[in-house]
Amino acid sequence: MKTALRRAVPVIAGLLVLGVSSPVWAQSGSGGLPSVVINPSHGSSPSQTIGILALITLLSFLPAILLTMTAFTRVVTVLSFVRSALGLQQTPPNQVLIGLALFLTFFIMSPTLTAINHQALHPYLAGHLSLTAAGKRALGPLRHFMYAQTRTSDLALFLKLDHVKTPHSLAGVPTMALIPAFIISELKTAFEIGVYIYIPFVVIDMVVATILMSMGMMMVPPTLISLPLKLLLFVLANGWSLVVQSLVMSFHGG
Repeated sequence: MKTALRRAVPVIAGLLVLGVSSPVWAQSGSGGLPSVVINPSHGSSPSQTIGILALITLLSFLPAILLTMTAFTRVVTVLSFVRSALGLQQTPPNQVLIGLALFLTFFIMSPTLTAINHQALHPYLAGHLSLTAAGKRALGPLRHFMYAQTRTSDLALFLKLDHVKTPHSLAGVPTMALIPAFIISELKTAFEIGVYIYIPFVVIDMVVATILMSMGMMMVPPTLISLPLKLLLFVLANGWSLVVQSLVMSFHGG
């Protein structure tokens, strides 16, 4: 089941792009996605050409859509805080942090991806849904995930900016207002976690700096002594496991 879900992730991503971009197609008056017609004698009409160009443009936003509408924003921000709090510049490397963040995102989003797989992907592959309808249905579980993690104040801000009355349920929340509200909520939560990560390491820096000054060793950089101590504390406390556990539990308790 998990292997099939991993294979379905790219198709699910495409359906999410269609779900997010469905208001654009609705406003343009098109009943669905533009068809590509290869006819050397007649060519395609200008409206079809513009539609295809718009579709390609929307697909180029696929990484941004997936990285901002999932748990990736919070995860990668917290992991960056961990590296900064330790005082390490490029250790672990950016590639390692991004890779860890991606796989943690897949782990956290597994229930949501499973729901999308059952509600949208399987009916579409079986021919029971059109591509546009599958995209809209795929957006449903993701909207529930974002809504559960979004603060009420952040959502109210974007509803006010969009001149939309406060809805009574998720069905009345526009997706274009829910997404930025979700992003800033994720950033705020990540910064809150970052504060708790920084506190013990800042204490170590202050203690080491105070001891060096009291010993008259002002020419010795405090980081020369505090960095090994912070690394030792992090290893002894099994820091990576604690950080990952806190991240996963923060979504379950969201």
